[in-house]
Amino acid sequence: MVKAIFLAEGLGCANCAAKMERGISRLEGVKGCSLSFITGKLALEADDEKMGAIIEAAQKIVHKIEPGVTLRKI
Repeated sequence: MVKAIFLAEGLGCANCAAKMERGISRLEGVKGCSLSFITGKLALEADDEKMGAIIEAAQKIVHKIEPGVTLRKI
């Protein structure tokens, strides 16, 4: 199990942030996901061996919901 923190750069909609959080939470291997609209921080807890694929899938979910948003690891 590994934890990672990302900054959702360009996030402009609280409802979109909630949709992103729900979508990422449903990915296989994700144990915990929290996206704060106020801080723009995404906290992700997932299986270590699946983290790379989860990050890719999370970026696709984010881009589909709000195209201008990118995830940057901090």
